[in-house]
Amino acid sequence: MPRPVWVLFAGTLVNRFGSFVLIFLALYLTRKGFTAPQAGLAMGAYGAGAIGASIVGGWLADHIGRRNSIVLSMLMSAAVMLVFPRAEHYAALVGLAALAGFCAELYRPAAAALIADVTTPAQRVTAYALYRLAINLGFAIGPAVGGFMAARSFTWLFVGDALTSIVYAGIALAALSNRTVEHHTGTPRRGALPVILRDTPFLLFIASTFAAATVFMQHASSYPLQINAFGYSSSVFGMLISLNGAIICAVELPLTTLCRRYPARAVMTAGLVVIGVGFALTAFVSRIPMLVTCVIVWTVGEMLYFPFASAHIANVSPADMRGRYHGAWGISWGLGAVVGPIGGTALFAWNPHSVWLACGMLAALGALLVVFATRTRTGETG
Repeated sequence: MPRPVWVLFAGTLVNRFGSFVLIFLALYLTRKGFTAPQAGLAMGAYGAGAIGASIVGGWLADHIGRRNSIVLSMLMSAAVMLVFPRAEHYAALVGLAALAGFCAELYRPAAAALIADVTTPAQRVTAYALYRLAINLGFAIGPAVGGFMAARSFTWLFVGDALTSIVYAGIALAALSNRTVEHHTGTPRRGALPVILRDTPFLLFIASTFAAATVFMQHASSYPLQINAFGYSSSVFGMLISLNGAIICAVELPLTTLCRRYPARAVMTAGLVVIGVGFALTAFVSRIPMLVTCVIVWTVGEMLYFPFASAHIANVSPADMRGRYHGAWGISWGLGAVVGPIGGTALFAWNPHSVWLACGMLAALGALLVVFATRTRTGETG
């Protein structure tokens, strides 16, 4: 891998290790006396901020450079984290949650575009899998440390989050160049929105990712409700979700390396089908060994789809619009993170089985959209 990929790996690992506030935000707010629905609204505000970050972050990546966008995002995020514990009123906390989501996620289009800039098409699947590994390793280690800090004072969570953001900014400033290998030295073209709206294959692919994200977000919304409905404790849910992260950290890189010999279209389509099967099977099982099997199945699907999807966006986006293309793709994730929990929990309240069957059908639709998206692009055969 080129050196900038390893720099991003190191910075992202440090940053995601210290992303304590997102993980403990609901607990922080309920400890301050706010209700669970109020905490949920604040979490939704964080997600809304992340959607805005996809739009603005893509523009910034193409206009002020990848490194500068990452540094700006991290410094702004650190500032918000240091202000957060001083807020007491609910409206201020919700506003800060939205601002935190915006600042903390602003760097993502720049990081994704930078990987595309410095890698060849043959390297990109592995490079994005490596990037996902940094995120998952950080989330695997960070919450345990965050829980230890929260037991003493929640203020330390905000300080720790701010410090890791500052470290990432320092790493980016010291080790990355703002001019990338393929980034145009001239002014990036204006009017990105009309270009994207005319790119029908790209829009179809965005729709497929929206379907995938809507299904995948059930693991944090409807899935814990289902585990509790089976009569299991929250610790069982935690064990199952930890299994997902452990498999990704151990298996994703070798799996993507193995699958690179196959057409990307086939791998992504299979990944979405496997995700759908894994979630749909939840409607028919209740014992822990079978629940473990379901988690393994949809985790395999996740590892097949998402690294190849990231590489696909990099391969089909114009070099001077990579930040904005990745930003537009990120919006589909953000929308899935909003629609998935709302729709999934509503279906679960009506009929618990229905949400898992709907997941299977939606994932199948996403797989079909991948086929159309790759077939209709001139010269793109996966």
